[in-house]
Amino acid sequence: MTKGSNNDTGDRNGAAGRVTLRFQSLAWQKESVAATKELVKEWNAEHPDIRVQYVQGSWDTVHDQLLTAFEGGEAPDLIHDASDDLADFAYGGYLADLRGLLPDGLKEDIPQQSWETATFGNGVYGVPFLQEPRVLIANPKILKASGIRIPTPERPWSWGEFRDVTKRLSGGGRYGVAWPLKEPVSITLNLGLSTGGQLFRRGADGKVRVAFAPGDAVVPGTVHDQVNIDKSAARTTLGMGGSDTLPGFFGGKYAMVPLGFSYRQQIVQQAPAGFEWTVLPAPVGGASLAQGVSPQTLSVARDSTHKKEAAEFIGFLLRAPNMVRLAEGDWMLPTGTRALAAPALHTAKYGWATGAALARYLRPAPAQPVRGYPEWKDKVATPAFQEYYSGAIGVEELRQRLVGDGNLVLARYQR
Repeated sequence: MTKGSNNDTGDRNGAAGRVTLRFQSLAWQKESVAATKELVKEWNAEHPDIRVQYVQGSWDTVHDQLLTAFEGGEAPDLIHDASDDLADFAYGGYLADLRGLLPDGLKEDIPQQSWETATFGNGVYGVPFLQEPRVLIANPKILKASGIRIPTPERPWSWGEFRDVTKRLSGGGRYGVAWPLKEPVSITLNLGLSTGGQLFRRGADGKVRVAFAPGDAVVPGTVHDQVNIDKSAARTTLGMGGSDTLPGFFGGKYAMVPLGFSYRQQIVQQAPAGFEWTVLPAPVGGASLAQGVSPQTLSVARDSTHKKEAAEFIGFLLRAPNMVRLAEGDWMLPTGTRALAAPALHTAKYGWATGAALARYLRPAPAQPVRGYPEWKDKVATPAFQEYYSGAIGVEELRQRLVGDGNLVLARYQR
């Protein structure tokens, strides 16, 4: 287990009948860690007989760390994760089915499309509470100087228009867009929902298979053509993470960077004094702003001997005012409708209003219910997309690898 940062110790039963729940949090930004720890402190002050012990985890290692903890019988009672990491744990019997444990108010406040991200089979194995759309972080001076139309959530760019815009913004050592695609799979699949892309399809036999349809090709085709034909996207950023592109963005090398909504915090912290930036909606296919998300989730270990108390803590942590605090700390959007209505999340400053306008279009990521997705992503899809985006292979080779090699992987998980 990752060692808790507050140096608390104690057993599950505590002294004098006190219950101690271990809560492994993946909060990592300073504001987010502070908000989470403060809420744990408030709970402990109000519930002396049900103490929550904060344990610091890491997004980088959480899947393997949790798997080891589950198999060793040492899992924390309360588990912070993301919905696209839950399928194997849910189907593997490691997580508690939360139906019947959660407060009715919380169940009603979170929309059904969000609950679907943590529903596997007939059970609900996590509470989705924070989510982030992918947006375009743009330099407004460059965009305005070019005379292009500025998109809004009410009138976004189509993918074709986006490609044309990036060509117009390129030249003189500047690129219209920088795609940070070190981890290309979730970005490609989630943005592909706007064009009808789904990639994973469940057959009449109940099994999930990969099928690369025309709607699945629009987003990867756009990126490929921007890099290899138009030269409007920087080839050097294909192997970068989002943070790696920020120095070039600040320096005017890129007019736009597609990033998760939470990257705004890093921009606020790192941008040079006086640097102007704005948040624009991602391009769309047809008239749909839909995109896939994998919300952050809170789950309870099936082996926990205090499931009822753990669910009570989740109910406290995700009260509307508390969910707003967590959202502001992580620079993300809450899933709860009451929290999302908070005025602080609808201000123009830092693009909060643009993000909030996209919330109702967010849908479960296509990979959400797919068993074996982590292996498919790592062994098949990541290298295939990386080679396609760099121009090393064409779209037919991409299709063959995603579908042919991919279905061999998925079949092993669905015997």
